[in-house]
This record gives sequence, structure tokens and C-alpha cells, in this order.
Amino acid sequence: MLAILSPAKTLDFDSPLAATVTDQQTSPTFAKDSTALIKTLRQLEPAQISSLMGISDKLAMLNYDRYANWSAKFDSGTGARASILAFKGDVYMGLAAQTLSKRDLNWAQKRLRVLSGLHGLLKPLDSIHPYRLEMGTKLATNQGDNLYDFWGSKVTEALNTALAEQRCKVLINLASNEYYKVVQPENIDGRIVTINFKEWRRDAFRFVSFSAKKARGLMARYMIDQRAEKAEALKGFDVEGYGFNEELSTANEWIFTRHLA
Repeated sequence: MLAILSPAKTLDFDSPLAATVTDQQTSPTFAKDSTALIKTLRQLEPAQISSLMGISDKLAMLNYDRYANWSAKFDSGTGARASILAFKGDVYMGLAAQTLSKRDLNWAQKRLRVLSGLHGLLKPLDSIHPYRLEMGTKLATNQGDNLYDFWGSKVTEALNTALAEQRCKVLINLASNEYYKVVQPENIDGRIVTINFKEWRRDAFRFVSFSAKKARGLMARYMIDQRAEKAEALKGFDVEGYGFNEELSTANEWIFTRHLA
């Protein structure tokens, strides 16, 4: 079984890391592709970055500098950080990767992947530099008009490679729609189960963005803590009041719900 997550806009490259984590860092699979994207991004002025990404002038300048200083080397001496510890935000609040042990991280390295606009697909311990490039960005390259065109079938092929190493050929989709669109479901060599989270609001179970994002991270953490090898094991997820809702679920879309007091 393999799970996929979205990355986060918010990053943390400042918090101290345990030496064991630094020692385990690996290099991204698509480093050459990332370098090609950076070369394209370096051609943009801050105002163009602001317009392309719909961000403030301040953020545009920050990322302009990031692209200029970005390094194709990913060892810890360059300031690179394992992706699972670099991403912050709602999903990663739930995952709480900083509390994972070395054994946990090694287990997750084989069974968890993070989709990325810049890197395509990341393993938890893959080192990255600070960046911002969302998958939905309409960045034109030689491959097409956007990042979905740029990545083409590469992400799907990499997922299939990882799935081939799993005993249970199931892809657990915990990613947002924006990022999941880079996956070609019809070409995945296995079953896909999409997991969604809802909570009772007024008169129905509804999707609540912050809660659902955090719950995706909680589910990934549950998978790691339980050493879940089969999809059915995830139905036991009962963290922070959630429970599997069989009535709302289908064979390939599982809904977990909760009532808040």
C-alpha cells in the first residue's frame, strides 16, 4: 500500500533536526526536471511571478530570490532539508513528522509519497530547498502550457514503481484535487482508494477545509504508527473523533466523519 499527500506552501527550514534524520536524507528522483523548471522560473521578473502565482509582491520577491539561489545539490551542507520535515501547514500539523522515530521514517520512506509542482514526486526523506510552485500553476515549458503537461506520465510511472514494491497494490489518495490531477488513474497498476473527511455542520456532514487537510495528515500518521500494510486496516482510523462512515462511502471513496460537540 502506498499513500500520496499534497505538499504545503508554508515551509520550515529553521527548526533544529536530529542528526539521525540528517544522515538519512536522500535525493529527489526528478532532480534534472526540477532544475529545468528552475531555469524557466529564473527568466521571470518578480512582477511576472506575482501575476503567474497570484501572490503578493513581497512573496514574489522572496521566491525570485529562492529561484536565483536554488541549488541542484541536495546534501545537508547546502541547507537542504528532508521534505517531510520541511513542509508545514494543516496536513503536516496532523502528520507531526518531527515526532517520528528513525524506524518510522524508514517505514514511511517506502510507503508515503508527496506530490510536488517542482519535484513531481518526493519520498519523505528526499532533501529539498525552499521553493514555491503549486501544481496548478500555468507555467509554460517546452512540454506544454502548465505543470500537468510538464510532468506528463512521469509521476504515474514513479508511483507504479513504488507500488510494485508493495504487497498490497493499493494507492491511498490523501492529496488535494489540484495535486491529484497530475496522476493518471487509468495507468496506475493497482486499485486507487480516495479518502475524504467530513464533519457534522448544522444539518449534514460537510467538507471543512482546515479540518480535512489536518485529517489527511492524521491518516498518514495513523498508517505509519499502525504499520498498516493493507487498505482495510485504515478503516480502523479513529483519531480526533473520526470514524469510517460506511453509508456515505463507496468501494473506492472512503468517507470518515465526526460530530463536534
